[in-house]
Amino acid sequence: MLLLTFTMIIVAYLIGSISSAILVCKLLGLPDPRTTGSKNPGATNVLRMSNILTAATVLFLDILKGTIPVWGAYFLDINALYLGFIGVAACLGHMYPIFFDFKGGKAVATALGTLLPIGLTLGGLLVITWVIVAKISKYSSLAAIVTVSIAPLYVYFLKPLYVYPTLMLSALIVFRHRENIKRLLTGTENKITRKM
Repeated sequence: MLLLTFTMIIVAYLIGSISSAILVCKLLGLPDPRTTGSKNPGATNVLRMSNILTAATVLFLDILKGTIPVWGAYFLDINALYLGFIGVAACLGHMYPIFFDFKGGKAVATALGTLLPIGLTLGGLLVITWVIVAKISKYSSLAAIVTVSIAPLYVYFLKPLYVYPTLMLSALIVFRHRENIKRLLTGTENKITRKM
């Protein structure tokens, strides 16, 4: 079982390392998202430089990067705590992709994908939380930070078995947003903008 878990951790990292934002932008002839806007290869930055459909495509693919390895590991009957490591590996792949010079994004969508196998109710709560905070504040980063911070509480009431794996993911995502937190505190963080 440990060998299987280790294998799934590696697979999750490799899947996470496939940068949807960079590949989609390259396919559509758009600039590399690592050199434009916030320089973050994620759906929000792609939205700033393109349109909703392109950003939604990136978002969907980034979510899949988290869902596929965790769901696969779940059906392989891997321990709940180890599922957390697999989810973290997928997010680390997104953040530090081996295929793209280890320059990746914040892994918010990928983290959401890792949590979706817990249940659609949780997924719905996370999306609603993100939308409400983003709508009120206009900050994608703040919405992400609030959403991942409250995720363990949602999981506690829905499926407490997965609280510790969720805490691992939440801590990782908040840590990855440390520069955003500094900019939020100084009022220099970029707000969500949309260009159709």
